[in-house]
Amino acid sequence: MIWKNVRKTSYHLYFGIVSILLLILFKADIRAQHSAVEFSPKLQKAYFEIQRLRINTARQLIDAERSAQNSNAFIPYLDNYADLHYLLISEDVNAYRQLSSQQDKRLELIGKLPDSSPYKRFFQAEIRMHWAFAKLKFGNEISGSWEIIKAYRLLEDNRKRFPQFLPTLKSLGLLHVLIGSIPDHYNWVTKVLGLKGNIKLGIKEIQAVANTQSLFQQEAELIDLLLHAYTLKLSAAQQSKIRAWPREQPDNLLIHFFATTVLMKEGNGEEAAHYLADAPSGPAYILFPFLHYLQGEIELQKGEYENASAEYILFQKQYRGFNYLKDSNLKLFMCKWLAGKDSDANVFINRIRTSGKTIVEGDQFAAAFADDFLNGKINNQQKILFKARYATDGGFLTKAADLTETVSEKSFNSLKEKAEYNYRKGRILQKSGRTEQAISYYERVMEFTDNSASGFSASAALQLGYIYFEKSENPKAKTYFKKAISFKNHEYKNSIDNKARAALTDLGE
Repeated sequence: MIWKNVRKTSYHLYFGIVSILLLILFKADIRAQHSAVEFSPKLQKAYFEIQRLRINTARQLIDAERSAQNSNAFIPYLDNYADLHYLLISEDVNAYRQLSSQQDKRLELIGKLPDSSPYKRFFQAEIRMHWAFAKLKFGNEISGSWEIIKAYRLLEDNRKRFPQFLPTLKSLGLLHVLIGSIPDHYNWVTKVLGLKGNIKLGIKEIQAVANTQSLFQQEAELIDLLLHAYTLKLSAAQQSKIRAWPREQPDNLLIHFFATTVLMKEGNGEEAAHYLADAPSGPAYILFPFLHYLQGEIELQKGEYENASAEYILFQKQYRGFNYLKDSNLKLFMCKWLAGKDSDANVFINRIRTSGKTIVEGDQFAAAFADDFLNGKINNQQKILFKARYATDGGFLTKAADLTETVSEKSFNSLKEKAEYNYRKGRILQKSGRTEQAISYYERVMEFTDNSASGFSASAALQLGYIYFEKSENPKAKTYFKKAISFKNHEYKNSIDNKARAALTDLGE
């Protein structure tokens, strides 16, 4: 299905987008005159409690208002809001099966709003979008795809009926970006279904709300930030904003989570660790095992293998989901293998094969690594490459550079290893601000045409595109972005294609 690409996007973006969709409703004008859409003080507080990930407190507040406001469409929306946060964090399959039955009931309650209300189709679309992302996350791809199609049509209809109703514009803009990110060879399907995707238009629509002094401003800014962090590129102003929000909202666990993941993605592991350490905790907050996984990632990047191992084990003990199980077992393997404890490391290889699923790219990579390792395709010389990779990912560039200085391209035997060595050198130089030196290493990567090296070649082409884009050499940038998309059947294809396609959109392609 065409939405397989969306389903397999980064877990963080995946969770981030759904969370934003869940936040949209509250910011509808609290002075609304419709008797069936009431924003009472308790329900407003419930909204804020859900945003802080204090789900049980929010549910108590919602229940306290339910009997007195049983026709209030805001209540089934908040029920959905709370349930989806729980499902997306816990990945609780049993809860997903039980809560899925609530979708039709909530849509029915919302359907009682008059057609003259801009909230009716908007609420219906949002409920469908919430469940679309949940269904895609839990592997119900066909049903999730249809929910997005239905939501899109409802939002288009609402925009035509109520062109000044801001929530519609914001949500429709998000869908325009997501649909615009679908691979080119699926475009004919979206056209047949009447779905119009346009990354540039979608960003413009979202920013139109973000740039207004309205109640919708912060939500629109966060949607815009997440899309730039995981599909486009963050501006200096956006980077400042993500650092400021946790200080402005110290009791908001969701904001701390986003700040941590975005900064980690930007290669600022040390800084991300501070935001993670400052994240609020306690019995009032939902259990969030993924925070241990993030701490494990930072410790692994620093080369603190015992600390990293302890965090990954805590993650697995508390977690009841299915994503990042293969990946965390791979990381537990790495904590032993990279520390020279090869026999201890081997325990985790079979765990990679038998645990979790392969929805997210990290789990896909772990499964492929386990197969290669057990087939004798991974040798000890590659330890240097993995150490350099993790250090570079975390922004520990001096450590990464020192590691790569101990070897050369000739130190490796396979074309894939040679390609990776040059790619790692290029990334270290690029992140260190030495882009001219990085270019030659990236160009060298692309000389390795073996299929096994295609992931590194695609990544190198993407980075060359960014380098020439920043140098305003747009024809070269376009060439490399198109080249990045041209590589087939590698583990990073979805994310690289999305980023390259978004960059081409910025260049007018």
